[in-house]
Amino acid sequence: MHLSHEEFLQSVSGFLGMFYLALGLMNGVAAYYLWQLAEAQHHHAPTAEHPQDSHLGNKSFGCLFLAVVFSIMSPLAFSGSATMMAPISLPQFMVDGVNYLFAGSLGPVLYSTLSVGLLAVLFLGRRFFVRPVVAWIVWNCMLVLLAVCMTNPNFASIVMKPDNVPIVAMVYLLAFFTWLATAQAVKNDDRAKDGLPPLEKLDDEKILVWPDLVYTELICMVAITAVLILWAVVLKAPLEEPADAAKTPNPSKAPWYFLGLQEMLVYYDPWFAGVVAPLVIVGGLMAIPYLDFNKLGNGYYTIDQRKFAYVTFQFGFLVLWVTFIILGTFLRGPNWNFFGPFEQWDVHKVVPLNNVDLSEFFWVQWLGMPKPKAPPDVGAGAALGFAIWRELPGILLLLGYFTLLPPILATTVFRKFFQKMGLIRFMILASLLLLMALFPIKMVLRWSFNLKYIIALPEYLANF
Repeated sequence: MHLSHEEFLQSVSGFLGMFYLALGLMNGVAAYYLWQLAEAQHHHAPTAEHPQDSHLGNKSFGCLFLAVVFSIMSPLAFSGSATMMAPISLPQFMVDGVNYLFAGSLGPVLYSTLSVGLLAVLFLGRRFFVRPVVAWIVWNCMLVLLAVCMTNPNFASIVMKPDNVPIVAMVYLLAFFTWLATAQAVKNDDRAKDGLPPLEKLDDEKILVWPDLVYTELICMVAITAVLILWAVVLKAPLEEPADAAKTPNPSKAPWYFLGLQEMLVYYDPWFAGVVAPLVIVGGLMAIPYLDFNKLGNGYYTIDQRKFAYVTFQFGFLVLWVTFIILGTFLRGPNWNFFGPFEQWDVHKVVPLNNVDLSEFFWVQWLGMPKPKAPPDVGAGAALGFAIWRELPGILLLLGYFTLLPPILATTVFRKFFQKMGLIRFMILASLLLLMALFPIKMVLRWSFNLKYIIALPEYLANF
């Protein structure tokens, strides 16, 4: 049922009011905790594990200030009035600007570019972003951004779907645990430079399974059960009408954990994106212990001692998996079109695309001649020969990619890897890396040149 803007604000006012109250309480607890630490510093001498921090008072005041601000914002949200909620709503010019930037076929380009750029900035500036003050400010900004965007009906209709609520929680939990692991790794890297053991070595005392571990697991089990019960009471089950063979949902989406693979279907054939790619991903993850030759970084967090492994895994996991899940959940709408975060999902939206195969680029556009085509009266062998001749540019390109690049890498940027790993292990590593790199390469080719397939053999169901 369509709601007016006033009715929509009334429907989300209760949630937003409680959300801002929770933010105020969170910052109030942080302010009290920091104040307690500041008081304790006056009575205890600093140690290596707990050094002197002369800014605890300022940090406590900053958290208290945020708590007051959020407490003031809460009544504005509870009011449900467009006038009262205007200061805590996203300005319309920003909504229009974001929708304009993400509209059309360039939306996935901008999204992926920003994702890679954000990962690069966070990696290069990790020592800055792992600081507790910086992380706390970023955390508050992320939560406020969600609340401010919730005043937009199109954004709220997507985010508040019962199916999508856990994805929103996953994004914030992933951000927290990524920061936590990175902060631990940065501390260990600094300790390694000073000749000190990692922090994990300082707390390696063994504990008993009973009662220590079992009690902890029991408490977690009870807490999770309570959360799930509350979840089931508050959120309606995302049940739909019985399946109908004559009616296909639009958009028809895979479960959230397969949305990354479904996004790959835009760029690859189902046999590769749905079968080969998952098998290679699982096989590659299983092969990591056998390919790894670095003796450092086992059993503790570190980045400097495993930069290549860290960057490769984070790029594959965050950019090529998590961001695709977010993309498929929140930004892919009817007909699998790309929509801005504040754009209405219009089933009649049409984005003109003119996808071209590499063979058409080569024969028609570059050589100015029709693509080779088998005469209608030839046999199966001759038809296969004509098809291979037609797709020979793509076949040679892929063969060169997988056969020439590994030796070049072994003698240049990965020379040390080749010397330590040997021929077989290095070739497996190089093949996995090149296959992973094909995903962003194919995406860039689609965005830049509308390239559909490097090898197009639809008569044999072998498109790539």
